Amino acid sequence: MSKPAIMQIGAYPAWDQDLLNQDYDVRKYFEAADKDAFLAEHGPQVRAIATRGELGASRAMIEACPNLEIVSVYGVGYDAVDLGACCEHNVRVTNTPDVLSGDVADFAVTMMLAQTRGVVAGDAWVRSDNWATTGNLPLQRRAFGRRAGVLGLGRIGFEIAKRLAGFGMDIAYSDIAPKDYAQDWTFVATPTELAAQSDFLFVAAAASSATRHIIDASVLEALGPDGMLINVSRASNVDEEALIDALSTGKLGSAALDVFEGEPSLDPRFLDLSNILLQPHQASGTVETRKAMGALVRANLEAHFAGKPLPTPVI
Repeated sequence: MSKPAIMQIGAYPAWDQDLLNQDYDVRKYFEAADKDAFLAEHGPQVRAIATRGELGASRAMIEACPNLEIVSVYGVGYDAVDLGACCEHNVRVTNTPDVLSGDVADFAVTMMLAQTRGVVAGDAWVRSDNWATTGNLPLQRRAFGRRAGVLGLGRIGFEIAKRLAGFGMDIAYSDIAPKDYAQDWTFVATPTELAAQSDFLFVAAAASSATRHIIDASVLEALGPDGMLINVSRASNVDEEALIDALSTGKLGSAALDVFEGEPSLDPRFLDLSNILLQPHQASGTVETRKAMGALVRANLEAHFAGKPLPTPVI
């Protein structure tokens, strides 16, 4: 029996790639020099697309595969998948929620602590011999006991808030509506109100057209010159022009970002700012989580082709 043909949009770790190659006829879109020619040649045979959250699957890609049945996303975010096109063509979509929530939450809190306590600056201070020749690093700020706001109290936002509770923080959150599982935390109706009563604002909202630039100039101004923005969601949730302006003019105290528009290329103005911590989209980047994500991608594909219920369907 022939293996189902799968179009792979981006590279996977070797432990996932080997297993995918074993069970499927994998057509590697990401290796093709001429993407249009690749789609024209392989699209008619493709029954599934295996992609990554930041790469997704466009309408053109979906429509080039007339026999497409499922798009399996390696990641929790599926905003880069054209869900409208999938619905029109009766294509199922899955993602990999839950398995990465803990690591992303850990990393969000790690960035807050690193930026607040000057961990990166302290390392550079020692390596440059400033400690010996100049003296101690300038005083930093504390994290415990301060005010934290979480924008988006879904799986990841909830895990972030749980961790912040261990720091004795005053925790508030904003979402579409109050959550019955968050009775110990304060619900705030709008991002601007949330920012106004936060020292640290964590962005954990799912990306959509409704949340594009939900962190705008008014939110950053409300967060203020002593506030910090931490984003582990999607770059589109933050207006980068407004953020760069706020950081460079002192309207916002600092930021810590793991996601950027156009990554891995990013606005070069970020590199000139001393009050921002830059990370290479690695919040879920642990061996344990990436293995779990790959296993869930394959579990969804296996269930689909076996005619069984999908473990983690989006549509």
